[in-house]
Amino acid sequence: MQFLTAAVLAAFAGYAGAWYLGYVEGNFALLLFLATVVTGLYWLAERLYFLPQRRKAAALLEASAAQRRADLTAKGITQVDGDVAQARQRILMQPWWLDWTAGLFPVILAVFVLRSFLFEPFKIPSGSMIPTLLVGDLILVNKFAYGVRLPVLNTKLTEGTPPQRGDVMVFRYPPKPSLDYIKRVVGVPGDEVAYLNKQLTINGQPVSKAAIPDFFDEDMMRYFKQYEEVLGTHRHRLLNDDSRRAGLSEAEIMEFPNQQNCRYSVEGVVCKVPEGHYFMMGDNRDNSQDSRYWGFVPDRNIVGKAFLVWMNFSNIRRIGSFE
Repeated sequence: MQFLTAAVLAAFAGYAGAWYLGYVEGNFALLLFLATVVTGLYWLAERLYFLPQRRKAAALLEASAAQRRADLTAKGITQVDGDVAQARQRILMQPWWLDWTAGLFPVILAVFVLRSFLFEPFKIPSGSMIPTLLVGDLILVNKFAYGVRLPVLNTKLTEGTPPQRGDVMVFRYPPKPSLDYIKRVVGVPGDEVAYLNKQLTINGQPVSKAAIPDFFDEDMMRYFKQYEEVLGTHRHRLLNDDSRRAGLSEAEIMEFPNQQNCRYSVEGVVCKVPEGHYFMMGDNRDNSQDSRYWGFVPDRNIVGKAFLVWMNFSNIRRIGSFE
């Protein structure tokens, strides 16, 4: 078993190393699921077979030692060499290959359940959600708010509450589902979303947008126009860059399903959100690759609702909930 276990652990380590070095496209949910299954099988084998066998061997050792002491006592020998307790402890001790499998199962199972059904941590890699979320923010995502889903398959088990306009949502990037993206829900199924001349309109109604003091981006060392927008029940801030135009060039627009629902012009874009899909935009409106570029997010791609910054090692004042 130790050779089989070594091969299994080497396979996990090799996959993780290849993922880290960029040789393969990793899937952490699948890796965690497999680790849970494998260590769970070892844990069951330990409880049902290996541990009883070790206990049986320890009992035989104790019985043999007791018989030997009795035989020696009958011969008048009272001093007996050997430490039975120490030998028994060595027999009952888990071998290394069970320590690294069955021993880790409770921890891996707890992480699997927590990450798959309750909360999942993410790190913000880009500035598309500035000023709401900054690069380096470590956030938590509620995995059950929009319905509990099976890990890996992402099949919905419960309905939950449908995403609402203004929610900050993590989802699988439609052109490449192995990547997780985070944006704000702007349009829900059936909405007509228009973003023309940097004014957001939903179903013909302009979304409230009030100017507030400019935002200073410390990374770019420049100021951006900042606004407060009310989207659904959410009041949040957004940025506009006067140096960027509202419309997109043909080269910037990717081909995507239901593309016929969108009309592009020099002023911007108008899209009708199909059933079972969502229209997403970043709060850094002129510096965000979002639904304007690659289309709608299907319900099956939803990961969860982002709600809390739990750490930013560059600025601990970032800790807290957000809109």
